[in-house]
Amino acid sequence: MGKIAKYLNQLTVGNVFDTPEVLEEYATDRSALKIKPKFVAFPESTDDVRKLMRFFNQLAAKDIKVAVTARGAGTSDTGADLTNGVVISTEKLNKLLEIDTRERLVRVQAGLTLKELNTALSVSGLTVPVDGHDEETIGGLISKNAVDECAGKYGGIFNYVERIEVVLSNGEILQTERLKKYALAKRAADKTSEGELYRKIAGIVKNNNQLLEKIAKDNKSLAGYPGITKAPKKETLDLLPIFFGAEGTLGIISEIILKAVPIKKHPERVVATFKEIEHAIKYAEEIRTLKPRKLNLFDLRIIMEARETGKNLDGVIRKLEDGFVVFASFDERPATTIKKLMNMRDKFPRTAKFIFESVNDRPTLNEFENALTSYLNHVKNGERVPILTDFYLPSENIGNFLKDLKVLEEKLDLKMELFGSLSSSIYSLRPKFNLEDEGFNKKATMFLRAGAFIINRQGGELVGGSSEGRLKAVVSNTTMLEPEKNLYEDIKKLFDKNGIMNPDTKLGASSKYTLTHFRAVNQPKIMI
Repeated sequence: MGKIAKYLNQLTVGNVFDTPEVLEEYATDRSALKIKPKFVAFPESTDDVRKLMRFFNQLAAKDIKVAVTARGAGTSDTGADLTNGVVISTEKLNKLLEIDTRERLVRVQAGLTLKELNTALSVSGLTVPVDGHDEETIGGLISKNAVDECAGKYGGIFNYVERIEVVLSNGEILQTERLKKYALAKRAADKTSEGELYRKIAGIVKNNNQLLEKIAKDNKSLAGYPGITKAPKKETLDLLPIFFGAEGTLGIISEIILKAVPIKKHPERVVATFKEIEHAIKYAEEIRTLKPRKLNLFDLRIIMEARETGKNLDGVIRKLEDGFVVFASFDERPATTIKKLMNMRDKFPRTAKFIFESVNDRPTLNEFENALTSYLNHVKNGERVPILTDFYLPSENIGNFLKDLKVLEEKLDLKMELFGSLSSSIYSLRPKFNLEDEGFNKKATMFLRAGAFIINRQGGELVGGSSEGRLKAVVSNTTMLEPEKNLYEDIKKLFDKNGIMNPDTKLGASSKYTLTHFRAVNQPKIMI
């Protein structure tokens, strides 16, 4: 163990490692990238995080810069959990600290997982209605700001976070809250890092009113720090929105206060299969009026490949070789809703196949809900690495997008099956790549750039369903308008004066660096 790791182990209660085995484990996340860190730290308290940040910030002040990346469960698919510096893992900051059932508030550490949170809340009949990976940490959900499959109805993680505690790059603590005019003036007058942040963010908001209005009105991109548009509200200011999608580039989230809601009834489901995309979209538009919990679209080829893994999905496919599947679930008045859907069947061609929630069809519906996981992990002759995921696409342009996609399939010799949420308009593509192929880097790069082009061509947005991280930033940094980029760079410099907080992510991502760090060996990742 080196001198720095030994010193940090004396400084903190938690452990810091620089051993090859640990570094190798934290050199990958769920992305197609591999970047090995120099250190991995496991703080056991906010105080440990503060000590680590002070140390690396002091090094940076002496012009010895070590990049610092916060990491929860390592579920980023854009490489935002990776660094060639130090990984600060929140794995041991995983406590549920307090539940107020009367006010429906819960205080947790950032490393608590979504599954652990909702399991604890369920005892009180409460939940945070976010549909993410079970092992996704709450801090990670905020940092990524993903638009989950239930966001069309429930609004996503942003709607359920009241306050956060953040360790800033210099080791100081920031506890967010919405400050009214008098309290804001008082806080801004403090001669502390927190006071400076409020003072200068207030100045940025005042000096960029028109730009903020434009971003809020026109921009569907989550690249940069668009949460700045939600920081001011009437004569108040809250720094919390700026951290959504920040990917640890502004500070390390240590604690969160969330609001919960009562658990709804177990959802009832319906699956419908269509030959033509136009009929699938028309059906989805009618379902949307019934306020579904989920409303998803799948290329039928996904279901066919899932069947090859052993899933009993013959009832869904029904002799079709191609087509589209619409899946919907309802957690409000489900029985009444299902009856309304049954009455819709006559509006669609006889080739359309409908499966409704019932005792007989429940096993098929259960199999169907696991079909996407089977498809993503069916890695024979390759791996479905996430390169072009979570992009925004208007429903009215899906048909034209699929035509463009067919041309791209032929050009790159890849099968590209579209799937995603019709309620939030967020979709993904996961073609199969052979990571051992010498041409993988070039082909994957072409796929990313060409895919981004046709998304934009059809009125979509590459960084529409989650923040850009390291991988998507290769494209988004080149397309972001200069005034917007300058605004975000000013925010970054304000929070991170020495440029150590995940500096190669988001605005600091480099095309040359990122695209040369694709994993060169086939290391299958479980994609769920």
